[in-house]
This record gives sequence, C-alpha cells and structure tokens, in this order.
Amino acid sequence: MNTLRLEPWSDAGLAVLHRQNTPGMTEHLGGPETEQAIVDRHQRYLSLDGGEMLLVRLGDEAIGSIGYWEREWGGEEVYETGYGIFPEFGGRGYAAEALRLVAARAAVRGTRRHLHAFPHVDHAASNAVCRKAGFELVGTDSFEYPKGTWQQSNDWRLDLSALG
Repeated sequence: MNTLRLEPWSDAGLAVLHRQNTPGMTEHLGGPETEQAIVDRHQRYLSLDGGEMLLVRLGDEAIGSIGYWEREWGGEEVYETGYGIFPEFGGRGYAAEALRLVAARAAVRGTRRHLHAFPHVDHAASNAVCRKAGFELVGTDSFEYPKGTWQQSNDWRLDLSALG
C-alpha cells in the first residue's frame, strides 16, 4: 500500500507545476501561466522563507503540491496554505490528508496560531477539502489573484495550537 507523504520542494517540482498548469487546474486561479511565470514560481518555491512548499507523493509518484507561508490577515500574523492535486487523484481524500500533514508541519514550526486557506467560493472540491481536513469556515472576502483579477474566496481557518 502506498503512503501519502510530503517532500521538500526540489527541481522535481518544476514538472509538477507544468502538469498543474492546465485550464481545469487553474480555473479558479486566473487560468494557465506563461512558461516564464512557471519558472519564476518554481524559483520562489525553492527559496521560500517563512514557510515551505512541498511535493505531495503517493509512493514514488508526485501527485501534486502543497505549501504554507507567512502573511498578515485580519490584523494577525498567520500562515496561508495552497494546494493542488492532479485530477486523476481527486476524490480519494489525498488533498485533505496532505492538508492535515502540512498543518502538522506548520504547527511544529510554531510561529503562527492559525492556518488559513482561501479557495474560490465556487470551487466546491477545494472547499470540501478544507471542511474534511478540519478547517472552520469563518467568512468570505475579495482577493486580487492573480494581479488585476478580483474574486470572492472563502476564508477557512485551522487552529494550529490544537495540534501541538
């Protein structure tokens, strides 16, 4: 039986970013990125400070990515998380498990009390992942992502102090 695990971002992540750069996987993120934008994102992930970007692996196979990073939200220093599991692995609980694993990593780091996820209000699967991973829906807000595009997102929050 293959076990889901998280692995630090590496050069292998560039292939994951290319596989995630489809209209279906980027529908709620502003659409596919240019080649240069993918390379730039990969470089940012390799040098991320104040968090981690990780490959989600099932056995030896990369099935997506997940990460967390520091940000200010509502007057509080928090972590934000983002994730993407390849569609062929969807609906099997892998995204929720990866989210629980990344929350545990953020809790161990111990510099923030809350981990937030901000899926688009219309992204039913991503909102279900947050619910299944134990996050609490605390509201909705408008976000500019990508730059120049405003969208309504749900604000899901997990209390990391409960994990420690």
